[in-house]
Amino acid sequence: MAAVSIITPAWNAAAYIEETIASVRAQAFEDWEWLIVDDGSTDDTVAIVGAHAARDPRITLLRQTNAGPSAARNRAMGRAAGQWFAFLDSDDTWAPRFLEAQLDVFTRHHDTDLVTATAFNRGGPFDGQPTRAFVDGEPLLSFEEMVLDETSVFIMTVFRRRVFETIGGFDESQWTSEDYDFWLRAAGAGFVFRRSPEPLGWYRIRGESLSRQRTRMLEGLITSYRKAEVRSRIGSRECAAVKRQLRRFEAELLLEQAKVALEQRQFATAADRLDALRARGGGWLVGMTAFLARHMPSLAGVAYRLRSWRPRILTTLNVHSPARSSKVGPSFART
Repeated sequence: MAAVSIITPAWNAAAYIEETIASVRAQAFEDWEWLIVDDGSTDDTVAIVGAHAARDPRITLLRQTNAGPSAARNRAMGRAAGQWFAFLDSDDTWAPRFLEAQLDVFTRHHDTDLVTATAFNRGGPFDGQPTRAFVDGEPLLSFEEMVLDETSVFIMTVFRRRVFETIGGFDESQWTSEDYDFWLRAAGAGFVFRRSPEPLGWYRIRGESLSRQRTRMLEGLITSYRKAEVRSRIGSRECAAVKRQLRRFEAELLLEQAKVALEQRQFATAADRLDALRARGGGWLVGMTAFLARHMPSLAGVAYRLRSWRPRILTTLNVHSPARSSKVGPSFART
């Protein structure tokens, strides 16, 4: 029985997965099994993975019709035999010491249930930069910190199988922020997170990633926070943090929806979203733009400069733009 079960959803990953496979087979820590779930690919993903599985018995190819990253990860975790689970997306790669370094954190800190790593961005505006800020040592990550910083847990996370056995798998109805929902549930159940500071992987940014679609990302975050709010104890610091983040992202979503509507010249929709934002304390600038969109649409194109007003509007609302991250928020599988 392998010590580590690597979990990978794959959808149309033929252009990248050879490199991903090479990085896993180069690991200094070799006691692993790898469950790669093809999620209804229409390219050569199955052929490529199948060829490697035929040569290396540690690799198992599972296939399903397209059901999304949550369903793919759940299927793999349900079949996994390892004491630890490790998430790796099908277009990302690990340095040879990745598994060894994460497992070393568990050895030195016996209270730890999940170790969240970091990596270097590959592609995108922050190419070559770490996906997470550097930290000293391997600090604990509290539930409140996780709530207030939605980028605090990275998809390259290794965790004990008992986390999955206790909280269950991913919410298969959620296709964005599904990993963040999983982390919040784990933290809420009392499992201990630590950060591993050394970037030991490469995280690919692709234009077609779900996470690049900002509206869907925000909707996923809001879903995750609403579920966390239901689970939080009323009056607790954690509950207050969840409510604060809900206000922040609901305002962000209204603003984003208004921008999209203005781009598409759907002025009535833009006005509705801006009126809702104004009701949350968005100020005169939001109200003026809503009036133009509703009553003077010929001038609403000028108001599309709303994009440059974002910091001012969010400051008025006493919320902050999402922290800079490689995927504009929590990481997502590209399925």
